[in-house]
Amino acid sequence: MSFSWDFILTFGTLAAAVLALWSPAPEIRGCRTWLWAPILALACLAGMATGFLTWQAPCWLALYAMLAIAGREASLPWLRVPLLLATWVAPFMFAAHRFPGFVNPTLVDQVHFSTDAAAYSIRANFDMAAVGVILAGVFCQRLRNPSEWAQMLRRVWSVTALTVVVVLGIGMLLNYVRPDLKWTPYSAFFLTSNLLFTCVTEEAFFRGFTLAGIARLTSSWRFGTVFSAVVSAVLFGIAHVKGGPMLMVLATVAGLHYGAAYLVSRRLEGAILTHFALNAVHFVAFTYPNLSS
Repeated sequence: MSFSWDFILTFGTLAAAVLALWSPAPEIRGCRTWLWAPILALACLAGMATGFLTWQAPCWLALYAMLAIAGREASLPWLRVPLLLATWVAPFMFAAHRFPGFVNPTLVDQVHFSTDAAAYSIRANFDMAAVGVILAGVFCQRLRNPSEWAQMLRRVWSVTALTVVVVLGIGMLLNYVRPDLKWTPYSAFFLTSNLLFTCVTEEAFFRGFTLAGIARLTSSWRFGTVFSAVVSAVLFGIAHVKGGPMLMVLATVAGLHYGAAYLVSRRLEGAILTHFALNAVHFVAFTYPNLSS
């Protein structure tokens, strides 16, 4: 699998923006670091120079970033609620590619990773990865030093292991996947992009923003935290509607475990690593994405 220098420049800079979320740069406004913002801007410039973006794309992303910051900073409920609601709705529109200016390339088209697997395509979606960076950067507290990482891992490892066993176990019972250990020419890219672009984006939205936001709204309820985890999991399942009802069920079950990882570890990183662990084991050791039958 080969990539052009244009692709490496654009999406490599975008990956650097994701990694910058956990940079040791000086903090501004508490625990949030903002090094990701100028690097994301550089990624947009690289995208325009290489043709993966038009001038419209940075404008939409800048507007979304301003909307998210305004929603976070608004103190008046009548203003804060609609701003946060708009911040929540907009990622669905980005996911549906409703905003013009993004030329997301298809890198792998209708490939069978296993002999009995359904065909699968891999796309590089600049728009959704950038939205994930903005959400994580504006709303989510991140780990800052090795001791915090170690503490998070001690709390979450059992949930992560349970997630892999339960979700893939159900997948096997439903004849959705079977064991299939493999390493393909696409594996390294898939795992890297899945961690930095897919897992970070989805967990920043569904757990760091949605679950956390609902939990704050229902903090006075007896089971408010459980309710927020269930709602975020159901929404995560619905977001996989294109994959069919069986994938929606498995995604909902996985979403419940990602929520548990987020709550147990008290960190977004716990949910991201649990999500990635499941996806990585699924891709490397089982039918991906599912059995063709």
